[in-house]
Amino acid sequence: MEDKIRSTGARTDLASVLEHLERRRKIYLSYGYDLEAERQAIIQAAQPISGVILEAGTGKGHFAVSLARLGYKLVSFDCSEEQLRIARMNLERHGLAHLVELVQENGENLSFADGSFEAIFSVNMVHHLKNTYQVLSELIRVLKPGGKLIISDFSPEGLAMMAEVHRLEGDEHEVAPVGLEEVEKFLKEKGFEMTRTRTKFQITLVCTKPAEKS
Repeated sequence: MEDKIRSTGARTDLASVLEHLERRRKIYLSYGYDLEAERQAIIQAAQPISGVILEAGTGKGHFAVSLARLGYKLVSFDCSEEQLRIARMNLERHGLAHLVELVQENGENLSFADGSFEAIFSVNMVHHLKNTYQVLSELIRVLKPGGKLIISDFSPEGLAMMAEVHRLEGDEHEVAPVGLEEVEKFLKEKGFEMTRTRTKFQITLVCTKPAEKS
């Protein structure tokens, strides 16, 4: 989420980051949206998780923190240098920075080799994407045959909640035209097998890439 955080000069200071993250957490809770519980539900839906893990769309590092707390090592990319800097502060304050490699990447043209990862997570990223199918194609490319692509994004109730939170802050929560229904159809056409789970605020697709033909 491209939330606004106060900056001091050209850089965002740690105190402002922590203040913003805590304020947002309390706002979400007032709507019944428990960030940590939602992240754990996504991780549980994806089990078993093994091998080399990639997170697509670091944001402020919330989901990377949740995975690292469970002992997982991962690579996490974002296109925004500022978001990655905030995510690094978030990881450092939890003592987890050593478990997460943060890299700046363009999701439409990833530098990773084909089949580099056994599991790829994309959490609350789809509704931000301008070129959804290009990003999905790149994630498919770097996912190992037989690997899992876990895509989670807001349900209609979640999107309504986010719109209200942004409205209260004098902002607008922009949503891309391609949603999870279209993503699910696209991946099925690529031969992925999938399961769908949901909470009130999140829908999670666990999609298994077809194995290589012998």
